[in-house]
Amino acid sequence: MSASLPTAPLHLAALQTEAVPGDVAGNALRAAELISRATRLGARVAVLPELYLSAYDLPTIAGAPETCQIAADAAGHITDARLKPLATAASEGAAVVLFGAAVRRPDGTLTNSVLAAAPTGRITVVYDKQNLWHADEARLFTPGSRGGCVEVDGWRLGIGVCYDMSFPEHARAAAAAGAHAYLCLSAFATGNEHRAAVYLAARALENTVYTVFVNPVAGPADRPANGGSAIYGPDGSTLDRATAPRTATLMAELHPSAIAHVRDFLHMLAEYQTQQPSPAGRRDGAAPAVLSIS
Repeated sequence: MSASLPTAPLHLAALQTEAVPGDVAGNALRAAELISRATRLGARVAVLPELYLSAYDLPTIAGAPETCQIAADAAGHITDARLKPLATAASEGAAVVLFGAAVRRPDGTLTNSVLAAAPTGRITVVYDKQNLWHADEARLFTPGSRGGCVEVDGWRLGIGVCYDMSFPEHARAAAAAGAHAYLCLSAFATGNEHRAAVYLAARALENTVYTVFVNPVAGPADRPANGGSAIYGPDGSTLDRATAPRTATLMAELHPSAIAHVRDFLHMLAEYQTQQPSPAGRRDGAAPAVLSIS
């Protein structure tokens, strides 16, 4: 069943930016600057695109594993020194930072993952992409086994990665587990960004949650991205959108009262939960794992 609504608004920043293929240290440093600016504007949560640390460049990720891949221990903790600027920015800004990376597990598997840098400076894997894009992505990565949510200041934030948003049941599983927002770290190639606008407006409306699309700009020459990042309200309305293919910071204040207002007359989520003895439609049948971050 859904969690109770938060008691206060949450300030969130979606950071649309370029990542240089294979340049983990440089990408971390550039992101830290954007995070610091966003936190000075009041952001408590900052979100970067899919596979941001290496850029969404699958041949480079596969061909230069020592350079592009991030090692995690059995508990999902990250100690890679190249990520220190991100940890410092999160700590100094008292923020939670979510960003994408190719993560190598102790058993040798490689996952397309979302990492969280906490205000303590600790970095942890919080979600592995479940629905891998066919062809090269599915050959390179191992899919995640369950959904993921993080809790920040009473806000439960469901996490998706790009192609996940194409499956309504993925966002629904998060909402049924109490998510108040669904954040999608993405890497839609140029010419395909319009799909995200359709998907995430629908995911917001049908689940009466906020949704966030964070997409990069530029990237590999053979697969550039064109931005189009956006934030949607719990009625599916557009709250903010990047209108140009350049680095941009989208800021939104998420309000519990907005969710409550929409749910007063749109009852789909409550009716779904009444009809389902347990959240359905998940590939593994398990509720998303929830990590509380303070």
